[in-house]
Amino acid sequence: MNDQTSQLLERIAAGFSHPPRSPVLRSPGELGLDFEEVTFPSHDGVPLEGWFLPAPGSTKLVIANHPMGFTRAGLPTHLEPWHSAWAASGNGFEVDFVPDYRILHDAGHHVLAYDLRNHGLSGAANGGITSSGIFEARDVVGALTYARRRPETRDAAVGLFSRCLGASATFAAMTRFPAEFEGVRCLVAAQPVTARVIMARRLALLGAAGRLDDLEQLILRDTGIGFARRSPQEWARDVRVPTFLYQVRDDVLTDPGDVQTMYDNIPVAQKELHWIVGTTARWDGYLEFQRRPQPMLDWLARYLS
Repeated sequence: MNDQTSQLLERIAAGFSHPPRSPVLRSPGELGLDFEEVTFPSHDGVPLEGWFLPAPGSTKLVIANHPMGFTRAGLPTHLEPWHSAWAASGNGFEVDFVPDYRILHDAGHHVLAYDLRNHGLSGAANGGITSSGIFEARDVVGALTYARRRPETRDAAVGLFSRCLGASATFAAMTRFPAEFEGVRCLVAAQPVTARVIMARRLALLGAAGRLDDLEQLILRDTGIGFARRSPQEWARDVRVPTFLYQVRDDVLTDPGDVQTMYDNIPVAQKELHWIVGTTARWDGYLEFQRRPQPMLDWLARYLS
């Protein structure tokens, strides 16, 4: 391996293992929404920071879980260093999640959105690594526990809106903590991805195809967790709630067969897979809800009513 490729692999491994924290750059207040800054512990005690958006009189709650490297507010990919990291794959534009929360709120849902561990303003844990859902699963459980203790949401019907890492963490939590999902009515999951798949695609885009095993060794060195343990396809077998999956079909950073396998592995009859077409940008998948929210809103309405 030449020095240039070695340096590339080191950079990719570092960014994957310890992604730089992005700022919580947006606020619900910018859209005139009432909200409360909240903090609550993860299942293992890590302090998590979030927003609670009340919908007075509502009996429905949506808990939002964000992608890797993002925060509850999205990702400022129009700014450095995030722009340089993602522009080559066609994802050099901002993702702002606050409009999602306005749509959910206006549809009559309380909303709880928070930063996963080692992201945004939440606490550091596990050496600062990301684990593709293994440790982040504890945060999903912490959010559910917090919601069950709030007077406004104690008896609410709960739906989960989980994206990328947040979706994988949700699958992992359903595998490890199934009892915690009693009373959860449904899941909307955007673009869950298997680490091996997305890293192979990134290497190919950067001219380093064939170096996946070398990259895995670096990630194993940095985190202690290889690709085999990062397995949302397998965790999907433990999803027991009605699930709506959606994904950019021609996303250059993944393979449609990855999400298709997760979908096929979900052992419930009440499931749907929605493909987004006409783009190769993964970020368009994260913006799909605010552009065309009706299929997801219909799913929530069906199971939270």
